Amino acid sequence: MSIARSIKESLASSSMIRKMFEEGNLLKKKFGADNVFDFSIGNPDLEPPPAFHRVLLRLAGEDARGSHGYMPNPGYPEVRAALAKKASREQGVDLDGSHIIMSVGAAGGLNVVLKAILNPGDEVIVSRPYFMEYRPYTANHGGRLVEVNARRDFNLDVAAIEAALSEKTAAVLINSPHNPTGRIYPAETIAALADVLSRHGKKSGRYPYLVADEPYREIAYNGVEVPPILAAYQESLAVTSYSKSLSLPGERIGYIAVNPAISEKDEVTGALIYATRVLGYVNAPALMQRIVAELTQERVEVEIYARRRDAFTEILHQAGIPYADPQGAFYLFCQVPSSTQPGDDRAFVEHLKQYRILGVPGSGFGAPGWVRFAYCVDETLIRASAAAFLEAVKTWKKESRHV
Repeated sequence: MSIARSIKESLASSSMIRKMFEEGNLLKKKFGADNVFDFSIGNPDLEPPPAFHRVLLRLAGEDARGSHGYMPNPGYPEVRAALAKKASREQGVDLDGSHIIMSVGAAGGLNVVLKAILNPGDEVIVSRPYFMEYRPYTANHGGRLVEVNARRDFNLDVAAIEAALSEKTAAVLINSPHNPTGRIYPAETIAALADVLSRHGKKSGRYPYLVADEPYREIAYNGVEVPPILAAYQESLAVTSYSKSLSLPGERIGYIAVNPAISEKDEVTGALIYATRVLGYVNAPALMQRIVAELTQERVEVEIYARRRDAFTEILHQAGIPYADPQGAFYLFCQVPSSTQPGDDRAFVEHLKQYRILGVPGSGFGAPGWVRFAYCVDETLIRASAAAFLEAVKTWKKESRHV
């Protein structure tokens, strides 16, 4: 017997992020962790805020009867109520606990949403570049990903999205702050997108959902605000997690916020709750639910990421590597220097490995000619990479095909 064809095909082009991460582990074993400049994966190295450890120890020590048992599939009512207050502040609408579905991280939340809204053959529109897992997430539930190009500054191209809309469009999936570019979509862009989706719905009779993937919402720089999605468009859902804002990626805890004005709200929330159960999640982790409910005012020190960004961009300037200026998240999306061929991003990544620098080819995000570096690593390591970057770019440019 063979494995499923769809999985076999996916394995052949499996996540470049994970591939580089695994290669980085091999290099670290060979040369030592301090001698490998691994910027491949968005795995936050910051410890959670001190309040997390205090709450964790207290709740773990209570050992109350039933505290590790099942609860309602959408989560503890008191947890959902607490997070509804936080989501209300962020989204500019009044939510209560019934609008919150606890999820197994943002990835689990997105799969729940797509399971709940997609029929076979339905389409989900994304702006390219995009987080590469969106494609298998959509395929998991019989959907098809439709890619449209972003604008040159990586803002959404609303006109291109409008042109891609059809009677099969179930959702437009956006991510802001954006992985891999760090772009934050401005309020006027969100308003324009909402207008396009509303007009399409009136014309076609089917209003696409606007699904916002927001795990980086609280990592924004220089006073730039992340506009609310739920306040902008009625048929909207926001999916988030605490992987980045509290540095808890391994704990797999997040939630889905449902617009209180969404059509057929009870049916939508019921579908999300059912999908949570039948996808095998059953419910989000019990202990983590209770912990994050007490940390709605906490986040990691974003200023640390800002300093790392500044240190990294200084190195890129010196090395002559162009990049998109990140407004949030913790990635730098860089153009391959002196690139003349679309596939040069893969070649450049291979070249960088000779200098023990690890990044991810932009091809994996639908953007050949670009490379992503994650700066959620110690600033000392970032600064130590300067000489390696300078030498790597120097030798890269010497090769005739890149001149």
